[in-house]
Amino acid sequence: MPDDASPTPQSVLALTPLNPAFRDDPYPILHDLQTHRPVMRDDAAGVFFISRHEDVRRILTDLTLWRSPEKAEAAAVLTRRGLDEQTDEERRNPTILLMDDPDHARIRTPLAQALYKRAARFRPEVEQIVDGLLDKLQGRSTFDLMSEFAVMAPIDVIAAILGVSRARLAEFRDWSEGVVQGLNPMRTPEETAHMERAGPALRQHMVEMIAARRKKPEDDLVTDMVQAQAAGADLSDEDLVANLNILLVAGNLTTTDLIGNAVQLLLTHPDELAKLRADPALIGAAVEEVLRYDPPVDITGRIASRELTVRGCPIHPHQSMLLSLRGANRDPEVFEAPDRFDITRKQSPHVAFGGGAHLCLGAPLARLEARVALARLFARFPDLRLADPAAPPAWRTLPFFRGLRTLEVAV
Repeated sequence: MPDDASPTPQSVLALTPLNPAFRDDPYPILHDLQTHRPVMRDDAAGVFFISRHEDVRRILTDLTLWRSPEKAEAAAVLTRRGLDEQTDEERRNPTILLMDDPDHARIRTPLAQALYKRAARFRPEVEQIVDGLLDKLQGRSTFDLMSEFAVMAPIDVIAAILGVSRARLAEFRDWSEGVVQGLNPMRTPEETAHMERAGPALRQHMVEMIAARRKKPEDDLVTDMVQAQAAGADLSDEDLVANLNILLVAGNLTTTDLIGNAVQLLLTHPDELAKLRADPALIGAAVEEVLRYDPPVDITGRIASRELTVRGCPIHPHQSMLLSLRGANRDPEVFEAPDRFDITRKQSPHVAFGGGAHLCLGAPLARLEARVALARLFARFPDLRLADPAAPPAWRTLPFFRGLRTLEVAV
């Protein structure tokens, strides 16, 4: 944390959960930024931090801007940091998260088409997975909603979509939890060892699945992608391995946090939970309000491809921008009473999933999982409540993400 005691942050470090004030309640800090420094330059990190909804939305949908950190200037040390931490394999096979056209469109287009088709008809399987997890909690008086439900559901759903054998599901869960540690700069030596063991094992399993589906197709996403290759899609096996794995890493953590944040919000806003119980058809609107009010992801990034001006501030080519999705979603210029959680809010033009060419690939699946998980959870446990209402939320300290380590509930 900087020594400066000013309420307006001076660095992006103060805009992460490493700052206890931001971790506990980021919104007063973000509102102060929007008022006094809507475009904040952090010279040490080499980035502009942009927090107004209008600016964030405009930059997200500008298809001429770049995503690849390789195009950032040398001074953009935060943006380029990941390049130094990449393995040789990651350098050879980047993912669509940090890729620009034409390679981005070459990989994303067939992958999105296949995933969207699967998600559109996957509700019965999601319901079955969620019900199976809830069955294991039946009869318990208390449980940790995060480790025993919110973490498990997204992993099991993506495993089913990919086509992971149920006999390998325990291994897949272990690998999934290990590779997510790559997003955690504060990981312990044990967590680092788990990550280093899990990454190669997961990649090898994906290589084996691709080879197996080429010989014997199944009804799963890996088969879809192998068949897209055979039909002429310009995709290498390395492209498939890297980007199917990133679906797992990016999708599981954020969907876990979406479910956990939603349960915590509904339990601490009983009037809103009562609205949902009275009208279960509000479940879609409730998920959208959670995404607006307390989304899983703090920021996304873009790199200027030309001279830009944002609220009078010049941004030069190759300079890096961090866009505050969280700040934009609480912008009082766009949302009436932005700090009120209201599942019947009429308009919710939130940017929780980013936007433009890099709109979150897994957004339809995340929405489906959250809707099913919340609806089934509250139906199964009508008296669900916080085990200790006086306990402060146990937020994680993972930079640029917002989610709970634990959420003890009673039934």
